[in-house]
Formats: sequence, C-alpha cells, structure tokens
Amino acid sequence: MKVQEMTYIALFTAVMGALGLVPPIMLTFTPVPITLQTLGVLLSGGVLGARLGAFSQILFLLLVAAGMPLLSGGRGGIGVFFGPSAGYLLAYPLTAFIIGYLLTKFKAKSLQSILFINLTVGILLIYFIGIPVQAFIMEISLFQAIKLSLVYIPGDVLKAIIASYLVYQLRKSPIISRKLAKSSETL
Repeated sequence: MKVQEMTYIALFTAVMGALGLVPPIMLTFTPVPITLQTLGVLLSGGVLGARLGAFSQILFLLLVAAGMPLLSGGRGGIGVFFGPSAGYLLAYPLTAFIIGYLLTKFKAKSLQSILFINLTVGILLIYFIGIPVQAFIMEISLFQAIKLSLVYIPGDVLKAIIASYLVYQLRKSPIISRKLAKSSETL
C-alpha cells in the first residue's frame, strides 16, 4: 500500500471522527441514535473507491474498539459492538466497499446514478445488517425492529442526497478521478 493511499484512508477515518463530534439525536423509543456518521460511510465508498473506502471504515472501527470516543456522543470501546448499534457499525466497511465497487463497475458519473446506488445499496445494506442485529440484541421481533427503524429513513435519505452531491462534485476533480482510476485497477 502506498503512502498516498494510507493518507486517504487516514483522512476519511478522520472525517468519520469529525462527524462523530456532532451530537447524536437520542430517541425515547430506541437506543440507536441518529448520527451523521452514515454520511461518512457513503462518502468514503464514493470518493475513495471500494478497497480504500472499506479500509478507512475498518480503521475507524478498530480505533473505536480500542476505546477512542469517535462515535457520535463520545462513545467508544469494545462495548459498542455488543449494543443495539452493533449491526449498523459492522455494516460500515461492507457498505463502503460495495458502494465504491458499484460506482466503479457501472462507471456511475451522473448525480442520479450515484444517488441511486447510495440509496439502494448504501442505506439499505446498513439497514439489512443493522436491523436484525438490533432485534437480536434488544430481544424484540424483526418486525418491531423494522418499525423502530422507519424513523431513520428521512434523515438517511437526506444524508444520501448530500453524499451523492459531494461525491458527484469530487469525482469531477482531476485528482480524485486519477486516484479512482488507479484504485479500480488494483481491486
């Protein structure tokens, strides 16, 4: 791995940490907070590509597991991986990887195609992994966990729109375009 690639990974790990500085919105009926960090997951896959995007999320989760309070609300430590948010967190690297892979494979350059991938793959994949784990840990039915998670949809759609616009703009940059072309060769 090149120094430049490690720098990109560290940069997006820092972006995730910075997004964690925004206080979470706690809801009375579910212990899973609303945070901005999903935006960072969508951005890392879209800007860095599959491999580097996934690595940035893995590094982020390793730092959280080591006790760094990088999650929204200053949460950190191994205990967060045994709480109701665990599935959502564990979905981060896979989501970043698949978003980056699909954007590269389908050569998604339009804002609409990037948004489509962020909504259908990005958000839904996080839900697909996060909701069953939340149901298991909270000892509720899958249907109840799905109902609880409906509250997240408007915010996640907004985050997907913002991430798609930023990815669209950044992919037009010559530096990002060159980096993505190189990283798709090594995938």
